Amino acid sequence: MASSDGYYEALWPRSPRQTKVKALAPRLDTLEGKTIAQTWDQVFRGNEVFGFIEEGLKARFPGVRFVSWREFGNTHGKDERQILADLPGRFKELGVDAAISGMGC
Repeated sequence: MASSDGYYEALWPRSPRQTKVKALAPRLDTLEGKTIAQTWDQVFRGNEVFGFIEEGLKARFPGVRFVSWREFGNTHGKDERQILADLPGRFKELGVDAAISGMGC
């Protein structure tokens, strides 16, 4: 039996990248007058949390508008693949400028 001299063969557990890194969308200069979509996985109290977020953002950015999570459906349910695939089109249709995706636990 050959001596390994303390060195062993190892395999890297990660595969090569399958997708390219994409640049992030440019940050909005303000939320005033913008439309913000809310998406929710219906796992943790989004029905309460989104109300607080809306209240705080409306106080800080007059004219901000929200599209409720109710408009999009459960982003973690039985139809999640279709719901997520439809989001870009729905956002465009509804004039969405930004999105808040919640919640998980």
